[in-house]
Amino acid sequence: MFLADLTSPQVLPNEIPIFPLSGATLLPRCQLPLNIFEPRYVAMLDDALKGQRLIGMVQPDGYEIRDIPTIYRVGCLGRITSFSETEDRRYLLTLSGVTRFEIARELEVDTPYRQVFAHYDAHAHDFVPLDDPEFVGRDALVNLLKPYFKARSIDADWRSMQHSKREELINMLSIVCPFRPEEKQALLEANSLDDREATLTAILQMSATPEMGDDSVN
Repeated sequence: MFLADLTSPQVLPNEIPIFPLSGATLLPRCQLPLNIFEPRYVAMLDDALKGQRLIGMVQPDGYEIRDIPTIYRVGCLGRITSFSETEDRRYLLTLSGVTRFEIARELEVDTPYRQVFAHYDAHAHDFVPLDDPEFVGRDALVNLLKPYFKARSIDADWRSMQHSKREELINMLSIVCPFRPEEKQALLEANSLDDREATLTAILQMSATPEMGDDSVN
């Protein structure tokens, strides 16, 4: 099975391994590079590569139950679309976003990594690429980004941003900007691209407020 074959919730497994990683966001039709070195997640990759190469990206929510970090209930399923091994026993891989999911429950498993039972139906629209109308808010968004990036010494390809499609640009910024985990989660859970753009704009506006500037950096 290839990434292009994953076109509806019906072809996806409900039982999936998860990789809890704070501050990391994956979105449909986007890519996330990962460096896997912890033994339990190396084992997860070994198992995933034997099957459909699917992994659920989730974020810890900052709490614990019996010393186990609890997680947000919405994550994004990704497929391993490229990987390489290093001599020091790490995996370098690219995870390509398929669809968001909601966690129904965590499974009792013998594996060293966690697994969940996931539902996809609430996010069935993730499988449909969005039309690309004229991005009327592009200039306003870029104007918010420039001081944000400058304050954090982040280099940017501004020319590329002027030509990127709306969905591509908004989702890329949601992934690469060093927002706080709860802000990343809000971007992930946004119901539509309009909602995600509004959330992204609000985060950047709050980050520009002097008394909040330092708090917005991970």
